Amino acid sequence: MPRSLAHPEEPSSVVDPAAPAGLVRMSVQRSVDGASLAGADDWLADEVPVALVFNGISHAVMMASPLDLEDFALGFALSEGIVASAEELRDVEVRPAACQVPGSPPAWEVHIELSPRRLEGLKQRRRTLAGRTGCGVCGIESLQALELLPPTLPAADWLARVDAALLARVMPRLPAFQPLNARAGAVHVAAWADLDGELRWAQEDVGRHNALDKLIGVLARQGQLGAPGLVLMSSRASHELVAKCARVGLQALATVSAPTALGVQAAQAAGVRLWGLCRPPRAVLYTPGG
Repeated sequence: MPRSLAHPEEPSSVVDPAAPAGLVRMSVQRSVDGASLAGADDWLADEVPVALVFNGISHAVMMASPLDLEDFALGFALSEGIVASAEELRDVEVRPAACQVPGSPPAWEVHIELSPRRLEGLKQRRRTLAGRTGCGVCGIESLQALELLPPTLPAADWLARVDAALLARVMPRLPAFQPLNARAGAVHVAAWADLDGELRWAQEDVGRHNALDKLIGVLARQGQLGAPGLVLMSSRASHELVAKCARVGLQALATVSAPTALGVQAAQAAGVRLWGLCRPPRAVLYTPGG
């Protein structure tokens, strides 16, 4: 996997070969008394361009944390409907971008090989994203191409077990799965917990959509997509996050912040059980799911 690199072109950067992946150490001026400043070193979240290239065709360029990019590519392909299963990705290779811009952050390319049938479907969609950390629809060619409401999932008899008591157990444990955010304070996490309240997997990224895609990639490799359990996220619940969950059969979502109105409408349409403002002992159920 690529490692996060300090940027030697920037005089405020400190090249640190031992820097944790996904972080960059930089010099800052810090005030602790509301007035005077003192020099210090601080960790910042790394954010680099990542191009997703399908069969030699660049499909999307996302700003992301340079971590777990194979999982990111798999999760993105699944959550965007490019493939229906992990087996349809014949090969995934992460490499430095062929064209590096001097003075800019290091860029990466993820090369994904699809079957000819899936590649033809991708070409027909003609959806090229210019991704950003805060927007899930940037670069869509027209409003007609924007799918706001996901398809409806089959009813699940276990959804009622994703209740306030379960959230009260799992949400306080979420910070333990955010080592990058603990040091840099600018990184989202997407985690998955089973119905017994055990957090099984978690992925961090500067973009909430990217973190979810990385988690989806992990769950796909583990054969857990559609299994009883819930996705936990440190962000708000946008319609895009709900739609991504629905497209891959993840039927319960709980977020630290509130959802948008469109996020709630998407959850209602998809049958996703959506909790928001999950800050124990408080939690708000917006849609029951099923």
